[in-house]
Amino acid sequence: MAETGNNTGMYRTAILIAALLVLALLQAGCRQTANAPETETAALPQELPGKQAASSKHPPIQKELDARQQWASWRGPLGTGEAPGSKPPTEWSEEKNIRWKTLLPGKGHSTPVIWGNRVFLTSAAAFGDAAKEQHDHSDGDHDNIEPGFHQHSVILAVDRKDGSILWEKTVNSERPHESTHVTGSWASNSPVTDGEHVIASFGSRGIYCLDTAGTLVWKKDLGDMKVKHGHGEGSSPALYGDTVVVNWDHEGDSFAVALNKNTGEEIWRAARDEVSSWSTPLIIEHAGRPQAVISATTRVRSYDLGSGKVLWECGGLSNNVVASPVAGGGFLYAASSYEFQSMFAIRLEGASGDLTGTDAVTWKINRHTPYVPSPLLYQGKLFFIRHLQAFLSCLDAKTGAPIFGPRRLPGFQMIYSSPVAAGGRVYVLSRNGVMLVIESAGEYKLIATNQLDDSFSASPAIIADELFLRGERHLYCIAKKSGEGN
Repeated sequence: MAETGNNTGMYRTAILIAALLVLALLQAGCRQTANAPETETAALPQELPGKQAASSKHPPIQKELDARQQWASWRGPLGTGEAPGSKPPTEWSEEKNIRWKTLLPGKGHSTPVIWGNRVFLTSAAAFGDAAKEQHDHSDGDHDNIEPGFHQHSVILAVDRKDGSILWEKTVNSERPHESTHVTGSWASNSPVTDGEHVIASFGSRGIYCLDTAGTLVWKKDLGDMKVKHGHGEGSSPALYGDTVVVNWDHEGDSFAVALNKNTGEEIWRAARDEVSSWSTPLIIEHAGRPQAVISATTRVRSYDLGSGKVLWECGGLSNNVVASPVAGGGFLYAASSYEFQSMFAIRLEGASGDLTGTDAVTWKINRHTPYVPSPLLYQGKLFFIRHLQAFLSCLDAKTGAPIFGPRRLPGFQMIYSSPVAAGGRVYVLSRNGVMLVIESAGEYKLIATNQLDDSFSASPAIIADELFLRGERHLYCIAKKSGEGN
């Protein structure tokens, strides 16, 4: 019996020790959790001061959608400025047909891109000890702003339903190395998305790929640009399949580069004998062969998307090429208007080698051609703005024959935004907030004139019955409300 008593005491002691060990482990676990490195928090979107992380109530992005019904790049699903199957309102004001209006951080001129229930855009927000803006009035600089303060380079996601900011990711914070135009910003390059990735270029401040939750996937530093006149950077990335194409034309060693969208690794790099251009690459598929076309001063060139080999090229544009090419119906159209005016059509069938002065150039004009705004290709017609001025022209895209114009646009001032189209209507936006809606068929016919209280340089985006306008201060969603017409 004495032995049994001793065993009982030993069992009690063992149980007590085990309990104490369990308690100690639990306490250690709690301490470890409390003091854990902030690896998870560091991976979350980085917000600007005063902004909260997105609530979990927001539904996830719809990845498996028809890309032709999204606005995934700055010129829309076809690269032409057209929104197929869409029909947004024709009339609005600050009091009418505004579904929501969201105040944006910083300043930007990039066009929003849209996939499903998300709107993505970029912005540049000044911070730190800001020096007074210094305007450079030297010859040819056209009134620049010197970078007297630091900038946050920000990518944002906005809820398409209500305009709430879901997340803000600051991907870079530094003082820009070069000036920008007084009417511009350090966020003029539009992003691109495929519903899984958001890829944004801030030029000399880097190219960044985020997932749609705002987590950084990769970044790429291509160096510093030296832009002509110090006017700032503005070419946007183009995306096709797994390939991102970037135009890096400047006053240094120019090149085009293709990156893997999943990793940021270079697929190919092609040296370019070019000075500064702001044109965004257009990726097209012709005869089953994807190719990236870039407009520039020396040549318009087409690169094989897989290898970077030049497939064809054509001269005929001026310096300072800004407008991006458009393509459709077996033709490609390129334009410029800085030192002289030029626009021409290239037949893609059989295009190979140097096409300059050949029959592959089916028509050419040298008056009233676009400079900053890119042409709109819609319903077999080309709509375009004369230089930066308030004159709209329309041509038959196949023949180059004039349909109307140049037609002065009433109420307009300077135009940077590119025209877009949907539902048989053309939408043209001025920097002073006036937007005209014009009938797309036949002769010029004005449908409506609309005014908003902001300044607009970004091109519009359209999806379904919604028109998105990015101003310098606000992002607008224009759509019919219950009981409102037009």
